[in-house]
Amino acid sequence: MNKNILLSINKLKLYFPIRGGLIGSRIKGYIKAVDGVTFNIYEGETLGLVGESGSGKTTVGRTIIQLYNPTDGDVIFKGQNLKDLKPEEIRKSRRYMQIIFQDPYASLNPQMRVSEIIGRPLRIHKLVTTKAEETERVNEILNMVGLQNSYRDRYPHEFSGGQRQRIGIARALVTKPDFVVCDEPISALDVSIQAQVVNLLERLQSELKLTYLFIAHDLSMIRYLSTRVAVMYLGKIMELARSGDLYENPLHPYTKALLSAIPIPDPILEKQQKRILLEGDIPNPANPPDGCNFCTRCPLAIELCFKVEPEYREVEDGHFCACHLV
Repeated sequence: MNKNILLSINKLKLYFPIRGGLIGSRIKGYIKAVDGVTFNIYEGETLGLVGESGSGKTTVGRTIIQLYNPTDGDVIFKGQNLKDLKPEEIRKSRRYMQIIFQDPYASLNPQMRVSEIIGRPLRIHKLVTTKAEETERVNEILNMVGLQNSYRDRYPHEFSGGQRQRIGIARALVTKPDFVVCDEPISALDVSIQAQVVNLLERLQSELKLTYLFIAHDLSMIRYLSTRVAVMYLGKIMELARSGDLYENPLHPYTKALLSAIPIPDPILEKQQKRILLEGDIPNPANPPDGCNFCTRCPLAIELCFKVEPEYREVEDGHFCACHLV
């Protein structure tokens, strides 16, 4: 794996204010959607980000590319700290940082033709000077994602979910970015289509030398796709390691519980699989527990876990974990 750091996230926080009062002018508290996340992403790799719904995965991805303004922390992309940039400079940086959204039905403007959806980023970032250049580039990217040039004059409602997601991928890649946030890009698709889209993303990564942050629920898919995997819970990273290390030697109790839920196709091995059932629901991010975020559901929690937040540290080569018991 290329060890050049493309993106460095340091103690990233994003708090959403909870407002009250007659006109909502008083701040009553904060939802700690992302609470001190730190990791690096290397050139050419796929970093998988997994966790339950509400853990903050999508918020991390959107904060990295500045769709949300961070409350605190650093996002350093290609050596440039994005928090130091002015709005116009942020806009220019978005050419190199793009996102593929989860829902292909909601992420495409129903009133715009495919040629306009894909071509507009080219004009915004001034990557073409003539209509002919724009048409040529749109046709090129359509072919790359497996769609016919004749589709350029159609509207989104004329396509299936899988085709719409290919249009979303084309829109993200038309500016030739270096880094792409894949925000659960296959979760809204039929199972029969998911593998096609995953294979497409892998091929495009190889051909265009892309770096991915791949957010997903499907742990089996993440294992197949990812170079490294980060496990997130209630706004924090619980564990991060190379894909093989994490799946073969999970250290954090939350990671172990997630992996125990992966179905095994062999019925004999499936019966032997020991499930770790977590009780209760993920706590309210507006009022996270003291100590470790996972202490209220952890089957191994000790008194220390309820009082002191564990340090997120490197416990083995390239294997990071936040747990008092590791």
